[in-house]
Amino acid sequence: MLDLKLLQNDFDGVFRALQKKHVDIELLEKLKNISLVLKTKKQYLESLQTKQNADSKLFGSLMKEKKDTSRLKIELDANKEMIAFVAEELKDIENSLSNIASATPNIPDSDVPEGKDDKDNVILKNILDIPKFDFVPKEHFELESSWIDFERGAKLAKSRFSVLGNDGAKLERALINYMLDFNTKRGFREVNVPYIVNRESLFGTGQLPKFEEDLFKIEGEELFLIPTSEVPVTNLFRNEILNEEDLPIKLTCYSACFRKEAGSAGRDTRGMIRQHQFDKVELVSITTPEQSKKVFEEMLCCASDLLTSLGLPHRHLLLCGGDLGFSAAKTVDLEVWLPGQNRYREISSVSNTKDFQARRAKIRYKSDKKNVLVHTLNGSSLAVGRTLIAIMENYQQKDGSVKIPQVLQDYM
Repeated sequence: MLDLKLLQNDFDGVFRALQKKHVDIELLEKLKNISLVLKTKKQYLESLQTKQNADSKLFGSLMKEKKDTSRLKIELDANKEMIAFVAEELKDIENSLSNIASATPNIPDSDVPEGKDDKDNVILKNILDIPKFDFVPKEHFELESSWIDFERGAKLAKSRFSVLGNDGAKLERALINYMLDFNTKRGFREVNVPYIVNRESLFGTGQLPKFEEDLFKIEGEELFLIPTSEVPVTNLFRNEILNEEDLPIKLTCYSACFRKEAGSAGRDTRGMIRQHQFDKVELVSITTPEQSKKVFEEMLCCASDLLTSLGLPHRHLLLCGGDLGFSAAKTVDLEVWLPGQNRYREISSVSNTKDFQARRAKIRYKSDKKNVLVHTLNGSSLAVGRTLIAIMENYQQKDGSVKIPQVLQDYM
């Protein structure tokens, strides 16, 4: 959540920064107006309290001197009632401001480029050469039909579900184990978490209240299927005060993920690119603000090096303000080359949310006897289904078979 003190002290600066994310002007104006009302009301309450303190001292002095205090007593009682009334008003205004602020995205970093959408993202670098074929490469759903069964997936659930079989199922499992092993060797501790979380957890990482329509909710419960393990892993530390010497905390986690994909009708309707259920291995870090930038680079390198170890050509993309996620202050996407589509597709996003999620989830650490908000970071390492697709398309043979990358052969 936005720092409300920063909002009140430097609204114009926050306003300019959020325009990079194309936040609705009316929302920002509403924030500004309520923020100004809150500031004025706070000043009024402080003046009432100052007067109450001064008059209380005067009342005590008059009592000692045995002078008439009846008129002052009436004023003190009236002022006390006014303080209680204004304090209640102030609480309502703070709640209104908090509700609006909770639906307002994070402030982007200064080095996030201007831009409207993904067309304005900036390519930072390309890694590995695109493979050349002496035949027309196919898309993954045209290869190894025994690996992915879309019809049975739809029969069991609905469209955008699939069933993996034979070497496809084995490759999925091999990728999960290889990714977790790779990440733990890079210093990320493995955890396993529930796939169902409560509303507080989803608020903590920024999915609620804004993105509830994209979540699968458990009927009759305030519980939801996770859209990513970033949610439960980050919320492991919700409402906790950590020791500074324990930071950074670096974790990796495999989970299934569930998304309604609201608003994606007509996009990627064929194949496994955009599924309602998919597997992902996640990286999550909890750091001090001073460590934040370094840990971001470590996470990005970990995900990128993992792709390189699999022999998959990919590129780094710095997201512009218009394409930046709700909670992110900065994001670098990794896009893998898919020969069948003849284009790069996102396979990982590494994001620094700074103290945005920590403020919502109340995750702090003790520093010099003060409680300081941590920085939280998250990144895919990697989306397993998309990695499987990338292997199928990049390692396809002329006869339609698929080679298995060397590093995965022992896992198969």
